[in-house]
Amino acid sequence: MIEIDGLVRKYGSHVAVDGLDLRVGRGVFYTFLGPNGAGKTTTMKVMAGLLRPTAGTVRIDGIDIVEHPVEAKKRIGYIPDHPYLYDRLTGWEFLRFIGGLYSMAPGAVRARGEELLETFALTEEANHLVDSYSHGMRQRLAFCACFIHDPSVVIVDEPWVGLDPRNIRTAIRFLEERTAEGVTIFMSTHSLDIAEDIAERLGIIHRGRLLYDGTLNDLRASGGRDDLEEIFLEMTG
Repeated sequence: MIEIDGLVRKYGSHVAVDGLDLRVGRGVFYTFLGPNGAGKTTTMKVMAGLLRPTAGTVRIDGIDIVEHPVEAKKRIGYIPDHPYLYDRLTGWEFLRFIGGLYSMAPGAVRARGEELLETFALTEEANHLVDSYSHGMRQRLAFCACFIHDPSVVIVDEPWVGLDPRNIRTAIRFLEERTAEGVTIFMSTHSLDIAEDIAERLGIIHRGRLLYDGTLNDLRASGGRDDLEEIFLEMTG
């Protein structure tokens, strides 16, 4: 579902992503790890079609994100590290707006929106202006908007900021249920504890280069220890 070949992204003379190759199949929960400035967010913005690659290709469900951006984006759900929401819309108006971008019928938006708002405990606040939402509520609304059109590939950049432990557990359970249905989740996080709990596969990127791509068990075996934090710090130190 995700195919990345020779991806390079530069900002002037700075190389943020340096020759990245990666494959992620259908229904896989992939966790992307790396220190600040490693190239995680840049990679994910290229995958989402928000940045053009300097070199290389990214395909989503076989569709080149640069050559056919609209068709590729129909299959993508994206939650950035700092979601932008429209403060003068209510939660429901925002979901209807997002559904309209994907040409969803009003009835489909209503049915799917009700399910998502219930899941993320926003039903009572759905008719309030987003301006009145706490940071955690905004993050939960971003989850609802991301999944309103039932994407087949979801890109999630550090989604836990502002969520309390209960809502983190709800979001993790929701994401795991989607992978069981065949959705591919590509998520970055600084929380190594969460990565240990949920990742089927993980990648470690540092200074724009992919240092590891595989299962947690294989990483532990190659590192000769069980503690992911120790392995991570040694690889990126």
